[in-house]
Amino acid sequence: MRTVIQRVQYASVTIEGKVTSKIDKGLVILLGIENRDTQEDIEWLTKKIANLRIFDDENGVMNRSVIEEKGEVMIVSQFTLQASTKKGNRPSYMKASRPEIAISMYETFCREMEIQIGKKVATGTFGADMKIELLNDGPVTIVIDSQNKE
Repeated sequence: MRTVIQRVQYASVTIEGKVTSKIDKGLVILLGIENRDTQEDIEWLTKKIANLRIFDDENGVMNRSVIEEKGEVMIVSQFTLQASTKKGNRPSYMKASRPEIAISMYETFCREMEIQIGKKVATGTFGADMKIELLNDGPVTIVIDSQNKE
C-alpha cells in the first residue's frame, strides 16, 4: 500500500457537484492498493499513520499524533499512486489491485483506521470521479509505502 498523508486544516470530497464528505483539522490519506498488499499491510499502515507525530505541541514542535490532536481523518482511494513511470511517458498501473480486491481492502483499511483513532473516518467513493479540496497545513505531506518500510 502506498499512501500520501497530508496534514490539513480542512478537506472535502465533491462528486457530481455535491459535497459528499468533509473534515476539519486532521489528515487526508490518499491510498493506493497494490496486488501484493495484505491484511498485515493494513494493520501496520493504519497504526503507523494514527500515531505519526506530525501535529504541533504547545512549543510548536511536531510531537502530537492525530489521536492526541483529536483530529479527523479522510481516506480517498487513488489507484494512480501505484503508477510505474519506468518506461515511456504513459504511466502503467499494472501493480494496482483490481477493483474486486481493492474495494474490500479499502473498506477494511477505513474500518481499521476508525479503530486506531477511535472515531469515524470520512471517505471518498471508490472508483468515482472525485474533486478533492483541501488546505494543506504546513505544508506537511508524507509518503509511506508498506512494501518499503523506511
